[in-house]
Amino acid sequence: MTFLDTLLSMLSSELMQRALLIAGLVGVSAPVIGTYLVQRRLALLGDGIGHVALTGVAMGWLAGAAAGTASADALAVPGAVAAAIIGALLIEFVRERGRTSADVALAMLFYGGIAGGVLLIGLAGGTAANLTGYLFGSISTVDSLDVWLSAGLAVLILGVGLGLRPALFALCYDEEFARASGLPVRALNILVAVTAALTVAISMRVVGVLLVSALMIVPVAVAQLIAPSFRATMGLAMVLGGTVCVVGLSITYFHALSPGATITVLAIALYAGVAVISPLLHRRRHLRRPDPQHLQPFSRVGAAPGYPADTRADGHARVASASRGARSDAPRRNTSRSA
Repeated sequence: MTFLDTLLSMLSSELMQRALLIAGLVGVSAPVIGTYLVQRRLALLGDGIGHVALTGVAMGWLAGAAAGTASADALAVPGAVAAAIIGALLIEFVRERGRTSADVALAMLFYGGIAGGVLLIGLAGGTAANLTGYLFGSISTVDSLDVWLSAGLAVLILGVGLGLRPALFALCYDEEFARASGLPVRALNILVAVTAALTVAISMRVVGVLLVSALMIVPVAVAQLIAPSFRATMGLAMVLGGTVCVVGLSITYFHALSPGATITVLAIALYAGVAVISPLLHRRRHLRRPDPQHLQPFSRVGAAPGYPADTRADGHARVASASRGARSDAPRRNTSRSA
């Protein structure tokens, strides 16, 4: 069978169609909230929420066993969503109160989430092996209900992350500035935490709770090496996340590999490649850039056709003059304030 025949066979499979659709949705939506987490230096928040979601999976198994559902894991995903939201709110409460440092709070969630999941799955009549698919991802077991649930959560995440981007950027860049601007800081913090929890919940079936943070953070890290702005970083991270998920999942169709591990390794390899190439590109652009001193003769009207009266060199000169004036005024303002 040729490569083209295998590719057509993959695209005609209903299982792979559902898996590719979920992988694309997760790959596009996860970096959106990941961009805000990177900006706030909370890159490990996804890991903490993922471990709590594992306890929610076991709670879903326990509730399903008590209710006598046809499938033992029928309530696993709803349980994971509920537990992830509770864990995210708990992290935000601890962070806001400041009674415990963020790394200690995340560490407690790491250990408590794993221990709670193993303990509750035993009470539900299962074993730790039943959690393997949720630890490392099990996209081959998704059904139509999972597709609709993932699509709904992805739309919600994209709506929050893209629709509230100016307010969330102000919050993540400088919380005090956001508060002084009249933004509802507490409500936005809770919204970011809940959206991160939903992202973990839909990413769990693709890469697993142990690797979910990689899908949220690594595409953003790659985009930061290339993109010049926050908006461009988010857009490029969405493209990279979707591409990595679809390509990684397609590779597992041709080779018997773990989808979550393949997607994660592919994303990290992409970061390594861009990290090596990016400095070379920046150096090449710097060598091609003209010397600003050569632009000064053209900073007046009529100096050269096509150049406005206020060129970049003249603008830099005025900015430098203003900054020197601000620095010279600073001691006088401080002296008068202290007096």
